[in-house]
Amino acid sequence: MANYSGPVCRFCRREGAKLYLKGERCYTPKCAIERRAFAPGMHGQARKRKTSDYGLQLRAKQKARRIYGLLEKQFRNYFDAAAKEPGVTGVNLLRHLELRLDNVIYRLGLGTSRKQARQLVSHRHFEVNGKTVNVPSYQLKVGDVLKVKPADGVIDVALEASRVRPVPSWLSFSADDKSGKILARPDRHEMETGIEEQLIVEFYSR
Repeated sequence: MANYSGPVCRFCRREGAKLYLKGERCYTPKCAIERRAFAPGMHGQARKRKTSDYGLQLRAKQKARRIYGLLEKQFRNYFDAAAKEPGVTGVNLLRHLELRLDNVIYRLGLGTSRKQARQLVSHRHFEVNGKTVNVPSYQLKVGDVLKVKPADGVIDVALEASRVRPVPSWLSFSADDKSGKILARPDRHEMETGIEEQLIVEFYSR
């Protein structure tokens, strides 16, 4: 699956919020939104007009998609799968996104950003239930155990930089052997904040 490889700080400025796309840099004064808290482009500082309902829905969808680093087709596939499941569609969607292998690695602090976590998975740095997995979108289940493969010093740097982020309660992490376990399916309050999933549902239900 292709991934966007261009500049990402412009996404934070466009959404008007920190999306933490560049890891440790996002916690420093170098963060782009700290220096230029307006949308990119020549009209970024122009007077804002009232946003339509469609515009609000689009921005909610784009913000979520950019936080998790997905292209449109992949994000839509997650929505379609969530809509077919029982329960609240918006929460089902976020749960699918949270249980991606690259996101869980980021949540555990084994990657400074989701982008770095995705790269580490692609480079075969992790095992799931004892087997090497190199697919960032791999869906984890309750009870699954992921572990860093031996002699991966790059993970130590990520762990040090990620201390500012607590591990959510639906995950457990062992610093001794750098392993994590899925304890439960995440509830809404344990997932990414700042996402308005109902607007995303409305966008795709038009």
